[in-house]
Amino acid sequence: QVQLVESGGGLVQAGGSLRLSCAASGSISGLDVMGWYRQAPGKQRELVASMTLGGTANYRDSVKGRFIIARDNAKRTVDLQMNSLNPEDTAVYCCHLHDLPSDRHYWGKGALVTVSS
Repeated sequence: QVQLVESGGGLVQAGGSLRLSCAASGSISGLDVMGWYRQAPGKQRELVASMTLGGTANYRDSVKGRFIIARDNAKRTVDLQMNSLNPEDTAVYCCHLHDLPSDRHYWGKGALVTVSS
């Protein structure tokens, strides 16, 4: 049983930056991939970025060079630093944890990020 709690959403102007944070708690194996998904109005949910336990990051092409994902394995947190935001980044961002031993997926409730032009 894992719980994910996000923080850091909000409103920002185009070109600005925002940091999202996610804290995991509960029965955590420590063998997992953590990351962020987002869903914009009228669009499918998509992977934004993820990071393995060993620190290997994966980004969707549209955020490469702008977003940085980082995780603290000791604190069980994952952050997403979002830079050079544009209106296309507007979405609900959800923290995600894929527990490998159990093959279970856990989701946060989501944080709204709105980028104005």
